[in-house]
Amino acid sequence: MKKHILACLLPLLFTLTRAQTPDKSFKSDDLEIQKISDHTYSHLTYLQTETFGKVPCNGLIVFDGNEAVIFDTPVDDATSEKVIRWIEDSLKCKVKAVIATHFHEDCVGGLKAFHEHGIPSYATNKTIAFDKEHKFPVPQKGFDDKLDLKVGKKTVMAAFYGEGHTRDNIIGYFPSEKVMFGGCLIKEVDASKGNLADANVEAWPATVSKIKAKYPDVKVVIPGHGKIGDTALLDYTIKLFSQK
Repeated sequence: MKKHILACLLPLLFTLTRAQTPDKSFKSDDLEIQKISDHTYSHLTYLQTETFGKVPCNGLIVFDGNEAVIFDTPVDDATSEKVIRWIEDSLKCKVKAVIATHFHEDCVGGLKAFHEHGIPSYATNKTIAFDKEHKFPVPQKGFDDKLDLKVGKKTVMAAFYGEGHTRDNIIGYFPSEKVMFGGCLIKEVDASKGNLADANVEAWPATVSKIKAKYPDVKVVIPGHGKIGDTALLDYTIKLFSQK
């Protein structure tokens, strides 16, 4: 009986072992790349600001086969170059696209490096208009409310659900891994309200509530700044901006 059970379990164990990708996480003084799941990594770089000092900024890398898609650039071209090279050397992938989740510098600051590599950049048409207005680096390809891209054999999506941190903020979602990149629309637990210069505070809780209802199976939520978590980040953000 024991031999029969073992014989049944071995193929399953072999499959599970093969399914796991090696951890290629990387850390230096100005860049940290952390494995989140088998087909996702976060990237973290630092933006020097007058109001908030040195701010850690998150982004997301999703990959499958020999292709990768990035949400939000690192904060400048030098660190963007490092991320592109790391993806090519460590993941053996070609970066297929970079998607900006809103118009601020922590999303588009390193866009030039991607364009120099011939990597197309995407953002909502609102984001493109705001970047032009503020003379920030401008993404190349616009969409209105939703974008679906193939990465290898999988699909990654970006979508607008309403205003919050900015009037153009979107989120990214990788369904096969149930990983969400909330960007600056989503706060880490116990965070303050942060930069509200371009915010719609009144709309913010309803926007995040829509996202929570749309993705009930999400397992990992990555905020624009701070610690990665789960749906507790959505709940905290709704609560934070519901307070009068």
